[in-house]
Amino acid sequence: MKNHKGRTAKGKEKLRLHPRNPHRARYNFPLLADSCPELAPFVKTNQYGNQTIDFADPNAVKALNKALLNHFYGVTFWDIPEGYLCPPIPGRADYIHYLADLLADSNGGHIPRGKQVRVLDVGTGANCVYPIVATKEYGWHLVGSDVNPIAIGAASAILQANASLKKRIQLRQQTDESHIFQGVWENDDYFDLTLCNPPFHASEATMASENRRKWRGLKGDDTAEVTLNFGGQSKELWCDGGEVGFLLRMIDESVPVGQRCLWFTSLVARKDNLAPLQQRLQQVGAKQVRIIEMAQGQKISRFIAWSFFDNAEQQAWCQLRWKS
Repeated sequence: MKNHKGRTAKGKEKLRLHPRNPHRARYNFPLLADSCPELAPFVKTNQYGNQTIDFADPNAVKALNKALLNHFYGVTFWDIPEGYLCPPIPGRADYIHYLADLLADSNGGHIPRGKQVRVLDVGTGANCVYPIVATKEYGWHLVGSDVNPIAIGAASAILQANASLKKRIQLRQQTDESHIFQGVWENDDYFDLTLCNPPFHASEATMASENRRKWRGLKGDDTAEVTLNFGGQSKELWCDGGEVGFLLRMIDESVPVGQRCLWFTSLVARKDNLAPLQQRLQQVGAKQVRIIEMAQGQKISRFIAWSFFDNAEQQAWCQLRWKS
């Protein structure tokens, strides 16, 4: 129950997705099941009389993703290999919409649309969700990179099966996992934006420990076998140095290409990681740094954005690339 201030009885305020996010309303499961009959067997009525699915069941979550991508984005085929990251679509869409606002801030308040806007998705994964949402919502041209050849192959199969995506999304494999931009950023590349959902664990052991904690919270059972409803391969979930180590390397690699990108961005899962990132950005000479918060349910997430251009230089960039 909510009080007059819109907070729950426990005092936690329900936070809303971005205003342009089409997933703000409660899931309409009958409508989604019509878009994807594969979802129908997983839909059930809970104790409150509402239709839902078991979000701890990876097969149910995967079927829901297929339905959402079909209904809202016109994706007729979408599949990922077993064990690969199956992300929640609403949160991923939120990042894209806030990125559109970031570009609009540099463009006199107008969101740039169309294939002239080029975006690099670092670690696009087998699911290819960020490029799908970005190109369907704003018509942008996406380049997705990943170190995993299986992920690249799965994402490529999605593109090949959806002609409208194939025209707007390009995939590149990162052959050296010690690098982020180097090796996929070609000599003639100019990007208006980069985005990333970085691995946030420092090791496989810490990842397993965190997963056990989350699973106990979900199932209330200390002895239950840990199963991730969202899946994920090791390189999607952990790397040496964890999230902050990965992003410090990204910042360092952004310097040589700093004059060939308007905004570099990445999600930051842990708020405590912001301070060392901001310090490094100051050291490398970033002219603008922003921390942008996003909300879903009762959870706050965020991304960091940095640019090597001041306001006047950003306006000149927009005039040159989007107004010509």
